[in-house]
Amino acid sequence: MWAVVLPARNEAGRIGSVLRQVLATQAGLIIPVLNGCQDMTAEVVRRTGDARVRPIHFKEALGFDVPRIAGARAALEAGAGAVLFVDADLAGKLQSRLQILVERVRRGASDLALSDCYAGTPIPFRQSAARSVYAARVRLNEALDRRDLGAAIPSHGPCAVSRRLLESLPQASVGVPPLMQAQAVRAGLRVEVGACIPHKELGSAGREREHRLKVAETIIGDCLMGICVAEGRAPDREGHTGYHTERRFDILGLEPPEV
Repeated sequence: MWAVVLPARNEAGRIGSVLRQVLATQAGLIIPVLNGCQDMTAEVVRRTGDARVRPIHFKEALGFDVPRIAGARAALEAGAGAVLFVDADLAGKLQSRLQILVERVRRGASDLALSDCYAGTPIPFRQSAARSVYAARVRLNEALDRRDLGAAIPSHGPCAVSRRLLESLPQASVGVPPLMQAQAVRAGLRVEVGACIPHKELGSAGREREHRLKVAETIIGDCLMGICVAEGRAPDREGHTGYHTERRFDILGLEPPEV
C-alpha cells in the first residue's frame, strides 16, 4: 500500500481538483494535512466521501513543508511502503506522472524520486530571485556529486519517497526537503529524477511578490543546509531565513534540524 500526503493551507479553491487526480490513482491512503486552514478547505475534503481520504487537522499552522512530517508519520503508522508528496495547490493534469513517480519507489528503483520542473523551461539567466534559487539547487547537487540531478530538489513539484528513507533519516529533515535529499544521498539511498514536469504544467497558484521572495529565501537557505551536510559540516543557512523561522517543528515534538 502507498499513500499520498497533501499539505494544504487555505486551498479550498484548488484541493478538490488535486483530490480528484490522486483519487484516480491506485493510492490506498490519501492524507490531506490541513495546516491552520481558515477557509473551507476542510469542508471540500469532507465532501469527497471516499474512505481512503483521512485528513489530519492542525488548528495552528505548522509552517513551510513541516506538514510533510505529520503526513509521513501517519502514512508509516498505516503501513505505507511509499509516500507521494503533492502540494494541494498543484491543479495541473499530473495523474500519469504522479503514478510514474510512486512506481519508481514501489519497484525498488528509487528511495527518492524527484520531479524535473525545468524540463522544457528556460533557465533563469538574469540576476533575480529565480536565478539565485536555480543556482543554489544546482550547487547542492554538485556538492553531492550528483550533477545528473540537474536542479531537481524535492521542494519543487511532486516527489515520492520510500519507507526505507523515512525510517532511515531524522524526521525533522523531511520538513526541509533539500536537506532530506542531501542526507539521503550521503546515506547511500537511491535518489533519481523520476518524472519530467515543466513548471507551467504544475498548475500551481499564483502568489504575490513578497511571498515569492520569501519562498526563494527559504529554498536557498534549505539548499545551503544541504550543501553543509554534503561537505560534512553542521547545517548553516548563511542568513537566508525566509519562512524557516515559521516552521513549527515543536508542535510535532521535534527540534529544528540545525539544532
